[in-house]
Amino acid sequence: MSHSEQGVAKVTLAVIVIMVLGPVGAGAQSTSLQTDWGHPDLQGVWDFRTITPMERPEDLGDQAFLSAEEAAGLEQAAVDREARLWNEAARRTEAGGNVGAYNNFWLDRGTRTVGSRRTSLIVDPPDGQIPPLSEAGQQRADARQVYRRDHPADSWEDRSVGERCVLGFNSGPPMEPRAYNNHLQLFQTQDYVVIYNEMVHDTRIIPIAHGVELPDTVTQWMGQSLGRWEGETLVVDTTNFYNKNSFTERHGSTPGMQLVERFTRTDANTLVYQFTVEDQDTWTMPWTVEVPMARSDDQVWEYACHEGNYGMDGILAGHRAEELANGSFRR
Repeated sequence: MSHSEQGVAKVTLAVIVIMVLGPVGAGAQSTSLQTDWGHPDLQGVWDFRTITPMERPEDLGDQAFLSAEEAAGLEQAAVDREARLWNEAARRTEAGGNVGAYNNFWLDRGTRTVGSRRTSLIVDPPDGQIPPLSEAGQQRADARQVYRRDHPADSWEDRSVGERCVLGFNSGPPMEPRAYNNHLQLFQTQDYVVIYNEMVHDTRIIPIAHGVELPDTVTQWMGQSLGRWEGETLVVDTTNFYNKNSFTERHGSTPGMQLVERFTRTDANTLVYQFTVEDQDTWTMPWTVEVPMARSDDQVWEYACHEGNYGMDGILAGHRAEELANGSFRR
């Protein structure tokens, strides 16, 4: 198929999706809490920015919740930090410094703690921490650390999927609030739910109460997701992960990880997203995260990721130059 034919095919597919699922803009927001066919209506644009950390800070000990005053103080500090960084004079990057990161203009972590005022997004275990690695998980983590030190850029496959613009770094699944693009849009039909992440271009089309489970030998970037309704909650079970999506790559989980996500619309402006991950080959116990998402009147914008692709020649060439300089270059 020629490039022009591919372009026509993509446009045609996009038109079909929009005709079936509705427009991809702020106008697609749903104010009703139920669909015409009786399911809870989860549709719309949802914002999951938060300054609440994934794990509870060590200095908070066993404090599971902030006081109203503590939460207000953290939020004001975040607002003040954004104002200070916005008003700072521009500075040139110096040789030897971090030339790979964005400045604050591009970051959008938000300025709000979660509404429950929890001290961590992790709600289980009760200490708000990712559980310890299992013996096998620790062995793999140690081996990865050694490999990354000795082989940072043998090929493009040694670079992260986020850097290579393959997948978004917060879209998983599961989804985690991170530096920016913390928005998604949900669409529904009677038989499918679509999760369209703003980060990069990730879209999950999830069948509801139907679908054929893949054999264990077939893995996918974002796994295989199958949905079902439990009362007012959409439950999505995902298995068959390839071992290099944004979540598995960062946390070191295996293709055998079991993910259960729960989406519950608690009022017109709140969608509670909860996920539990279980992988006996990585952690000593399952762990659960809860992220309240806020309804947004904004739209999901097109996101283009190019830096890693444009920079890959330089990354690999630079490492080859280092190898030549220290005598470790291998053809």
